[in-house]
Amino acid sequence: MGYNYVSLIVIALLVVVTSPVVFGNDASPIPENKFGIEQWFKTNVPSLASRKGTLDQALLIAETAPRVIKVKKNGRGHFKTITEAIKSVREGNTRRVIIKIGPGVYKEKITIDRNKPFITLYGHPNAMPVLTYDGTALQYGTVDSATLIVMSDYFMAVNIIVKNSAPMPDGKMKGAQALSMRISGNKAAFYNCKFYGYQDTICDDAGNHFFKDCYIEGTFDFIFGSGRSLYLSTQLHVVGDGIRVITAHAGKATVENSGYTFVHCTVTGTGTGIYLGRAWMSYPKVVYAYTDMSSVVNPSGWQENRETGQDKTVFYGEYKCTGTGSHKEKRVKFTQDIDDTEAKFFTSLGYIKGSSWVLPPPTR
Repeated sequence: MGYNYVSLIVIALLVVVTSPVVFGNDASPIPENKFGIEQWFKTNVPSLASRKGTLDQALLIAETAPRVIKVKKNGRGHFKTITEAIKSVREGNTRRVIIKIGPGVYKEKITIDRNKPFITLYGHPNAMPVLTYDGTALQYGTVDSATLIVMSDYFMAVNIIVKNSAPMPDGKMKGAQALSMRISGNKAAFYNCKFYGYQDTICDDAGNHFFKDCYIEGTFDFIFGSGRSLYLSTQLHVVGDGIRVITAHAGKATVENSGYTFVHCTVTGTGTGIYLGRAWMSYPKVVYAYTDMSSVVNPSGWQENRETGQDKTVFYGEYKCTGTGSHKEKRVKFTQDIDDTEAKFFTSLGYIKGSSWVLPPPTR
């Protein structure tokens, strides 16, 4: 890919996304030193009380008097299942509902419809509940195979484990893809959550999303879709054998408000055949910054494109990453070097317009 062409793409992206709405309180970049992350978070994502002039009005109203619902398998809560608790939330809900989930395994296929915003699934950090189901693409279609499907806005999950217990695809059985979660709502945050699956673990489908201190496990395309998401301090763990790919971002045009950025994450697994991403669609946008990449990452970094024309349309960036797998000597020619100015955009809440909606997790 020629330098001039790359520069034009970068400039176009920055012009589209660096409006006054994005910058402002959003502009403070995540520090390069990982020990500064928590202070950065406290400064840029302060408590509700200090942000009444900057938050979305609907969110501010919703957080004024949260309702708490307790789910316990032993029957000592309001409900025994998460599905029952979600059904109790009225359509068009305008108030934060915190569903506190007791420890244990909940075998449920859970859907939060678009007309039920402001829901939080909350587990105890020392006894994280497990949400699991074994749905597959053959049974439900790919995106609807997920154990947890969230279509509503202003969703939050804290201290939750989500699994798809269907077996690992063997490459022969049709429709073996099995999602852990599909997030299609806008302005969703995930704190200390763990997602387990194989192929297509998370469908990061649409909207702005924030992941912090999470764990995501999979084999092939295990983070895919058209979301616009910031992953912070998250472990990406690859399992299985053969060709394995972390991301398959579904960008379809140069000027598109979507993309994944991974900041201070870690890439772990076994073998040396892991790719950071592939061009499922023609215009994927994926950036890794300050990320520790172990030797499991293939030296070429990104999977070769199926069509040579995609060499000029993909946007794959790496910035100040560390670890044996971060060496760039053998990277594919279309890998994008991110400079300091661009890095500030990709490593700030402005990437997801977060100052108006990202809140710290509840501690109740």
